[in-house]
Amino acid sequence: CRLLAVELTSSNTKPVVQEFQSVELSCIIKSTVTPDPRIEWKKIRNGETSYVFFGNKMQGDFATRAEILSRTSLVIKNTTRMDTATYRCEVAAPSDTKTIDEINIQLTVQVKPMTPRCSVPKAVPVGKSASLHCHENEGFPKSTYSWYRNSEPLSADSKSKPHNSSYTLNPATGTLVFHAVHKGDTGRYSCIATNEAGFAKCEEQEMEVYDLNIGGIIGGVLVVLAVLVLITFGICCAYRRGYFANGKESGESYKTPAKPDGVNYIRTDDEVPTNALHFHLWQQRKRVGRGRGAGRAHRLCESGLPSSAGLGNRGKAEG
Repeated sequence: CRLLAVELTSSNTKPVVQEFQSVELSCIIKSTVTPDPRIEWKKIRNGETSYVFFGNKMQGDFATRAEILSRTSLVIKNTTRMDTATYRCEVAAPSDTKTIDEINIQLTVQVKPMTPRCSVPKAVPVGKSASLHCHENEGFPKSTYSWYRNSEPLSADSKSKPHNSSYTLNPATGTLVFHAVHKGDTGRYSCIATNEAGFAKCEEQEMEVYDLNIGGIIGGVLVVLAVLVLITFGICCAYRRGYFANGKESGESYKTPAKPDGVNYIRTDDEVPTNALHFHLWQQRKRVGRGRGAGRAHRLCESGLPSSAGLGNRGKAEG
C-alpha cells in the first residue's frame, strides 16, 4: 500500500540565506506511481497564502527570479527580507492510492545591520551620570550591540570592568550607562551592531569629562547678590529723595504748574509742594499760621474791636 502512495521529503526544511543570495527549497518525491504528478508551491506569510508556482508557471514577482529544479524543488534568486516565510510544496498524484502529499519549508533570509544611530553626550561633569545609546532597525535577526572606547572594547561582564569604572552595558538594547563618570571615562566612543549576516559601525564621538568650577559658581552667585543689593539701595535712595512721591489734594492728583522762563515767584502758603521734605515744612507753617490767626482774633475781642468774622455777620444783618 505504501508503494501506491505519493510521499515527499526534503534535504533541508529550515534553510537560511543572506539577503540578495540564491537559495534552493528542497522538495523531493520519495515515491509515486503517477508518471506526471501536478506540482504546486505556495507562500504563507503573516497568515496570508499566495501562489508561487501554479499551472506549470511562476506567479507574481517570482516569475523573474525563481524556477523549478529537478521536477519539484524551488530555487529563489536575489532573495530579500520579504521572502522570509513558510513555503508549502504540494504534489497531486492521481494514479496513487494516496493522491496528495505536502511538505513545509521554513525559509529565513538574514539581513545585515545598517549603520547604527549613536548618541554620545559631548561633555559631562565629574560624578554625574551619562547615557550612551546605539540602535538600528534594519538587521534580521535583531542585532546585538557592543561599545568601544578609543578602539578598545568595553566588556559587558562586570567582573572584567576596571576597578574605578562604574557602568552598565546592555547588548540587547545598545544602551551604555555610566553611573558616576570620572576623568578616565573621557575618550572617543563608537558602537558596533552585529547579527548572523554581518555588522555595522557608527562613527566615533568624543565625550569629555570635566571638573566642576566651584569657585567660579560661588563667584557668580556673589556677583548676582551684589547687583541685587545695589539695585535695592538705589530704589531706597530714590524713595527717600522723593522721586517716587506724588502730592495729593482733596483725594486727586496735584501737580505744580510749570514756571515760565524768566519768572521768579514766592510760593504762597496755599500751594502744596511736591517734595516730601517741603511738604512736611509746609504743614508745619500752616499749623503755626492758624495758631497766630487765632491769637490775633482773641486780642481784638479783648480790645473791643470787631473781628473780621463779626464784621461780616453784622454786614449781613444790616443788609
